[in-house]
Amino acid sequence: MAIKLLPFLLLLLLINSPAAGHNITRILEGFPDFSTFNSLLTQSTVANEINRRQTITVLVVDNSAAGALSSLDSDILKRVLAIHVILDYYDKDKIHSLRRKSTFFTTLYQTTGVAENNMGFLNFTRLPDGRLAFGSGVHGAPLSATYVKQVAARPYNISVLQISAAVVPAGIADVPLAPFGPPINVLPEPTVPAPAPSDAESPDADAAAPDADAPAADSPAPAAGSPGPAPAGDSDAPAPSEDDTEDDDMSLAGRVADVGAGFIMMAAAALLL
Repeated sequence: MAIKLLPFLLLLLLINSPAAGHNITRILEGFPDFSTFNSLLTQSTVANEINRRQTITVLVVDNSAAGALSSLDSDILKRVLAIHVILDYYDKDKIHSLRRKSTFFTTLYQTTGVAENNMGFLNFTRLPDGRLAFGSGVHGAPLSATYVKQVAARPYNISVLQISAAVVPAGIADVPLAPFGPPINVLPEPTVPAPAPSDAESPDADAAAPDADAPAADSPAPAAGSPGPAPAGDSDAPAPSEDDTEDDDMSLAGRVADVGAGFIMMAAAALLL
């Protein structure tokens, strides 16, 4: 019975064996530009830690950028290299599709139990000019590297991405370390000037036009107790004025005087006869 189960147990062991998944040393052997970094991974035994992980992303630097790491103490070197191992899978498509402006990645160094002040995290930031930048997770630490390209990917177990420089937190060693590269120059986001208000948005356009039937502003309002204008009469003729009345009285008096003079002349004529 045990003999029959042996092939099944061997198959199960191979499936669950991390060594069967990937080998970072063999992956980087095909890329001479990263031979120095590959050698440092093996020397520090960080390569063994990488190969034990099922889902991982390794940030590598080329030989020109990895040369400065060779001068580090073996213990400090192991810490620095562990910071370049993200405990998740990010290939070029996934890392470019991150929506947030800044993201903190958990690294292999965080699992050691000696990481302090967020040194076990990487700060990933999308810059205004579109570049993808990396820096230490320590508060106030500058961004020190940018994404270059994808080196290798085996979804969804291991991804190898190249960055421009090593990320070395300032407080990772007991003594201050020399800078491993200039801080990334973060350009300010361009300011867009506010559009000038159009004629339709000007205050004068929104003001209501005066009503044509409304009284002029300079016209005095009628007093509260004053009577309104007299209503028009039924006759269309204008009412007589005082001058017209005096003229009528004078005309009547003249007619009476003329009649009286006529009677006097008739009486005088009768006496002469």
